Amino acid sequence: MIKRRAFLAAWNLAICYALSAAPPAVNVPKTGMDPARLSQIPGRMKAFVEKGTIPGVVTLVQRHGALASLEAVGYQDLESHKPMRTDTIFQIMSMTKPFTGVGIMILMEEGKLALSDPVEKYLPEFRGMSVIDHREGDRRILRPPARKVTIRDLLTHTSGMYAKMPPALDPLENWMSKTLAEVVLIGSQQPLDFDPGTKWQYSNIGIATAGRIIEVLADQPYEKFLESRIFQPLGMRDSYLFPPPEKYERIAACYTLENGKLKLMGEDTLGGGRYRYRKGVRNPLPEGGLYSTASDLAAFYQMMLNGGMLNGKRILSKATVDLMTRVHTGDLKTANPGTSYGLSWSVVSDPMGSLALPLLSTGSYGHGGAFGTYGWVDPKQDMVGVFLVQRPSASDERNAFMSLAGSAIVD
Repeated sequence: MIKRRAFLAAWNLAICYALSAAPPAVNVPKTGMDPARLSQIPGRMKAFVEKGTIPGVVTLVQRHGALASLEAVGYQDLESHKPMRTDTIFQIMSMTKPFTGVGIMILMEEGKLALSDPVEKYLPEFRGMSVIDHREGDRRILRPPARKVTIRDLLTHTSGMYAKMPPALDPLENWMSKTLAEVVLIGSQQPLDFDPGTKWQYSNIGIATAGRIIEVLADQPYEKFLESRIFQPLGMRDSYLFPPPEKYERIAACYTLENGKLKLMGEDTLGGGRYRYRKGVRNPLPEGGLYSTASDLAAFYQMMLNGGMLNGKRILSKATVDLMTRVHTGDLKTANPGTSYGLSWSVVSDPMGSLALPLLSTGSYGHGGAFGTYGWVDPKQDMVGVFLVQRPSASDERNAFMSLAGSAIVD
């Protein structure tokens, strides 16, 4: 009977996944946007490709729940001159973090955790942590922290957990060959850089720890939880932590810009060699391991914009979405001017505080990735935007797209 119930549950998920609505056709009139302005997006992106600063790009703009623009320009792979497609799959790196945040909030809504819970309640290896009080030469003088690290601290990057990986997880091979449980155990044995809640410091291991909490409370691997609770209900057919071989040919190559020329990423990076496909990798990287497409990401962002629901499938309550996307870091200084932090989301607190954000409304939220990708939700403008490229620090190209998208609003 148990096996039969498990089979039926899996079958129902498969049916739900198969019947999910395909991405809508472009419907500019419904979006209240200027088609002439939108039509400038591919031309501007093509200029960057011809200049040689990016290999190719996929851009998407969605407003009032309708698709305004979906464009693919340039190449998915420069070596083979394989054209970029609108369904090309990208490594979105830290754009993964809000998915981990949503996973935590799903468990919160089920009564399985509270944001104020100390991490050690679910991960005993965090008991007895210390914090660096001061340094004397090369020595670190430690003391007990003023309070324990909470789940909320993890999602707001205020835990005090280190920004870089410790020596035990370096080089990349060590980080990728370990399970998430092993990675987080190593992280738990490092002293905090400051008392929890007193400063802001971007921490990959903090989000990895949140992913491990998901595994413990859901009693399943992180990647399986995201697949069953987020990807399948939202119809995200091309989103994976470990992409299947049949999707490899759609995964874009990753490049760096060195001395004005694009160079394919090497074996020692996540974007090169076997790591491009995660071959032999055990760590799902809740902080930055997701592969996805523009349309899949638009579904996730539209769910958030809709208050937690898309196509009749509710992922979160509206109250939880509101909680996630409000500012939680107060006056703490974050990495980028004009932005603060919510629960796993970067939130615009002052659009004019950053030259990159002037056309985004206060309260807009989103996240970027290390390979140049970016996505955002602007609730006041009822708009979603996705920018996908595979070249670190593609800020000029991203800002040009965001400006064109924002300036196309006419209603």
